[in-house]
Order: sequence, then structure tokens, then C-alpha cells
Amino acid sequence: MVNTCANPTCCKALRYLRDGVVYLFATRSHSNSADANHKEHFWLCGDCAEHWTLRPDASNHVQMVPKPRRKTPLPSTTEAHPTLPLAM
Repeated sequence: MVNTCANPTCCKALRYLRDGVVYLFATRSHSNSADANHKEHFWLCGDCAEHWTLRPDASNHVQMVPKPRRKTPLPSTTEAHPTLPLAM
């Protein structure tokens, strides 16, 4: 069960799923059992999810990587959906 943000420098507790991003990864178990792969949930709080994302590395460990910065800002709502005159 996920209780806190996956960012080791953040101590925010998971209270609501709507705050942040939940990830599901197949990870390797430390046991020597035949079923060495299992699924594990990770959560980044909303503040951390704005700047970071999670991904598995080559050895199936989960790592936190910075999100790329946008070169251009997103258009405002009026620019994205301009009002067009109705044709009669």
C-alpha cells in the first residue's frame, strides 16, 4: 500500500487520489521465489508530479526523473477554442 509520496525529499501523506499521480510498475522482488516479478504502486503528490515523473530503469528499479520543460506555453482557452461566427 502506498502511504507517502515517492519523492524521498517529500513527506506528504497520500490522502486523496485526485492529488497527484499513481503509477503501477512491474518490479523485481528481492526473494528467490519463482514469481520474482510483482506489481507495485507508487504515488507522486501533486506538487512533485508538476516537476517529476517516475519510470523504471534497466534493472527494473523505479527512478524519479525531471519532466521536460515546455518551450512554449500552452494557449489560453480563448486561443485554443476561438469563437467563430455562425453561418446562416
